[in-house]
Amino acid sequence: MRKLVAQEEISLAALLAGSGYSKTKVKQLLKYRAISVGNMPVTRHDQVLQPGDEVCIKSEKEAGDVSRACQGLTIMYEDESILVIDKVAGLLTIATDKEKTRTAYYRLTAWLKERPGSAGQRIFIVHRLDRDTSGLLVFAKNEKAKRALQERWPETDKKYAAIVEGIPTETKGRIASNLRETKFLRVYSVRDGEGDGRPSVTNYELVKAAANYALLDITLETGRKNQIRVHLADIGHPVAGDKKYGARTNPVGRLALHAYYLAFTHPVTGKRLEFRAPLPGKFKALFPEPAPPKSSAVPPE
Repeated sequence: MRKLVAQEEISLAALLAGSGYSKTKVKQLLKYRAISVGNMPVTRHDQVLQPGDEVCIKSEKEAGDVSRACQGLTIMYEDESILVIDKVAGLLTIATDKEKTRTAYYRLTAWLKERPGSAGQRIFIVHRLDRDTSGLLVFAKNEKAKRALQERWPETDKKYAAIVEGIPTETKGRIASNLRETKFLRVYSVRDGEGDGRPSVTNYELVKAAANYALLDITLETGRKNQIRVHLADIGHPVAGDKKYGARTNPVGRLALHAYYLAFTHPVTGKRLEFRAPLPGKFKALFPEPAPPKSSAVPPE
């Protein structure tokens, strides 16, 4: 293990670069959660250090065992108050009557319990993602942080990537309806005056199209259960892989919905934090980048 001490206000990346670490090496160390500041693992190269902050750098081997313990989760950020993770599809956020252990909450709690210096650490649910939706989730590490995050949650910016069947005629759109849920846990839209549904608004923008699929960028004005899935089905373009709401195909082997962007106010510092989770590989494979045009230039002799 190597230790460095910041002598002035400086970014983590700058401190490490000045100590001989390449950008590639820093990226690898962050991936393995091998860098900590004040005994707290960090995952962002642009974290600002204050004079006197001690940075500890483990080898990838030293950090490997702890990193592997957090199965199905990628830690995007951690400090004394919050944890931000990238969840895989197929994992619940929190337990149900039928499923107790295949959850992000259970695995994250177990991982913290095994991590040196984190025994007894609790986490608190702030919001949820559907089991089959992958992407960004934030957890609080104490009740005060949880309350602060939830009180300001309406100010949170959330964006999703969705692959839908068919290509919308309009490249941009706003879908609004009142949503209700049946006793069989199926959500559906009702018109104004037809019941006590909850007002819900989804915005979409076409990003790419290929064959009979479209990649949409989704922003939410409200955050209801199954909102994106119901609204896209309402306009005739269900999320691929979403048999529950009318999809007939499954090109990526899962529900093609990914929470890729999350921005919110830190519950203690008041700083606005932004996180982006990369698109799953199968999403990218369905929309390959076009090949560069062949050069017409004559090579030099």
